[in-house]
Amino acid sequence: MSPTLRRMALAASCLLLGSAALAAEPKRPECIAPASPGGGFDLTCKLVQSALVNEKILSKPMRVTYMPGGVGAVAYNAVVAQRPADAGTLVAWSSGSLLNLAQGKFGRFDEGAVRWLAAVGTSYGAIAVKKDSPYKNLDDLVQALKKDPSKVVIGSGGTVGSQDWMQTALIAKAAGINPRELRYVALEGGGEIATALLGGHIQVGSTDISDSMPHILSGDMRLLAVFAEQRIDEPEMKGIPTAREQGYDIVWPVVRGFYLGPKVSDEDYTWWKAAFDKLLASQDFDTLRDQRELFPFAMTGPELDTYVKQQVAQYKTLAQEFGLIQ
Repeated sequence: MSPTLRRMALAASCLLLGSAALAAEPKRPECIAPASPGGGFDLTCKLVQSALVNEKILSKPMRVTYMPGGVGAVAYNAVVAQRPADAGTLVAWSSGSLLNLAQGKFGRFDEGAVRWLAAVGTSYGAIAVKKDSPYKNLDDLVQALKKDPSKVVIGSGGTVGSQDWMQTALIAKAAGINPRELRYVALEGGGEIATALLGGHIQVGSTDISDSMPHILSGDMRLLAVFAEQRIDEPEMKGIPTAREQGYDIVWPVVRGFYLGPKVSDEDYTWWKAAFDKLLASQDFDTLRDQRELFPFAMTGPELDTYVKQQVAQYKTLAQEFGLIQ
C-alpha cells in the first residue's frame, strides 16, 4: 500500500471510529478458529490476536478458541444459531469455507447468514510430501496416480468437495484421471495434515503454503508445487515451483479473514470495521502478516460482502463441473 493510500485509510478509519463511538471495545473478545490447533484458521486468529493489541485497538489480547468440525461448519452453525448477537466473537474463515458454503455443506445456513467483516491476507494451495518422499515433482506424483491411484494416500482438510480435495481433483482432471478414484483421508485442517504426513499415515498432503512453511524450513517436508500465478518472491519460497510451470494450469488462492454473527448491531459492526481498516493500513501489521507467510489481501465491510458472494457463485459453478452439486 502506498504512503498516500495508507494515510487515506487511516483517516477513514478514524472517521469510522468516531461514528462508532456508541460501540465500545468488547469486554471479552474471542476469535474462534474452526479447526484443531496448528492450521490456517489458528494462524489467522493469532495474527489478529497480536496485531489488535500492538495497534492499541484492544487493551488486552482476545482469546483464541477452537471449534473443529466440518472445516468451519460447526462454528458457522454455532455462531448463527446460538451466538448471533455476540459482538465480541470473531470467527476465522478461508476460501475453503466459501467453497463448502457453495455446496451447502454448512447445513441450512448459506453465505447470507453472517456479517462478513474483513479479509486480512491470502496464501496459496500447495502439495506437500515428507522430505524423503520418492515424489520429487508434480509429474512424479501424477505418474504414480496414473499407475495405481489406490496406492497413494492423500490427506486433505475436509472430505470430497473441500478446497484441498479440489486442488488434487484439478490435478487429476488435467492428467486425465477420475478424481473419484483418488484415495483420500479427510482431516481437520493444516495442522492435522502435517501431523499425519510427518507420521507416515499419508503420503501426500493437499494443503496450504502458509501451513507448510514451518515444516519446510525445518527440513521435514517438501512442496511439490504451489498453486500461485508465479513463483513467490520470498527468499524461503523462491525454490518452490508452481503447478503452472510444471504443465498444470492450476491457481488456487486461499484468502483468510473473519465474520461476525448475523445480529451483531450496526454500531458494533462499524467499530470492528474501523478497527480492521486501521489494522490493514498499518506497516506493523504488514510485518506480522509477512511473518506468517501470508500475502497482501485487504478488504472490509460491504466490499468484502460483495466479494464473498461472487466467490460463492463461482465455486458453485466449479462444484457443478465436478458433479458435487446439481
